[in-house]
Amino acid sequence: MTAAALADLGPGVAPDAEHLLRLRHWVRADRAAPRAATALPGGFVVRRRGRGLEVDDIRLFAEGDDLRHLDRNATARTGEPHVRTFRDERERTLLLLVDLRPSMLWGTRRALRSAAAVEAAALAGWRALETGGRIGLLAFGAGEPVVVPARGRVRGMIAVAGGLAVAHDAALAGALGAGVRGGAAQGDGGAGEPSLAAGLRIAARLAPKGATVLLVSGFDHPGADFDEAAGLMMRRSDLAALVVVDALEARADGVVYPFLAPGGTVRRGRIAEPFDRTTDPRFLALDRLAVAAAPIRAEAGPAAMVEALEALDGRR
Repeated sequence: MTAAALADLGPGVAPDAEHLLRLRHWVRADRAAPRAATALPGGFVVRRRGRGLEVDDIRLFAEGDDLRHLDRNATARTGEPHVRTFRDERERTLLLLVDLRPSMLWGTRRALRSAAAVEAAALAGWRALETGGRIGLLAFGAGEPVVVPARGRVRGMIAVAGGLAVAHDAALAGALGAGVRGGAAQGDGGAGEPSLAAGLRIAARLAPKGATVLLVSGFDHPGADFDEAAGLMMRRSDLAALVVVDALEARADGVVYPFLAPGGTVRRGRIAEPFDRTTDPRFLALDRLAVAAAPIRAEAGPAAMVEALEALDGRR
């Protein structure tokens, strides 16, 4: 399927970069609302100026600047004194780890779970940007992962939005090409797709020490070694999770639903019990690992997703 054809499906199926960039106004509106006083303003990213190791900017000398920070190259090139400013080592980076495996490519209301995951990740990125941090991306699925190195400012978020859109289009096109539509890969085996643990191990190699890794997933097929991979990640980074929940998962009406399993066979199943965070095995497993987690409802819009991100900040 071509990029133009995917774009015609709408943001609930194929969110494009323009849609993800427009989500920024939801974060700006959210920041205008009253907030409780906290020691760390911003949840995912904390930015403190100081004499760190990384050069943050080179600017004209101003009265009160330390002469030891003079940048000789810029001063010689322009004929005017310039000084360097530095980024404090305590500044944190947000790495968005977005699950776009075939098991995410289904949904019953408003948006596919994968599309909702992409939107939630973009909102988290915008929230981090508003506090002055850096945002990176690892979107992984059945094919090659999409990696966007962590960068600050709006240009960093533009790159992340583009990476999210490209990765989702590739995942959707690959699934459609393989004959997997709607809830095709929701089945019980997770066959033909990597485990969540594999994605965590890739993220552990990419995330800087002290960064926050936000895993956005439906948590299907986590892998037998998920606990081990999460533990290794948490030794050097902060790990948080958004669990994407479809509207169908919140129902327990006893109805048997048909779905298309990997390989094209039609199978049937039903939702055993309605979604409840306090009893859901995904949240119980994350709580056991001390990973802060919050649900994201795929049928909800950006406003509800921002509220979920606020709730996640509170759990962290």
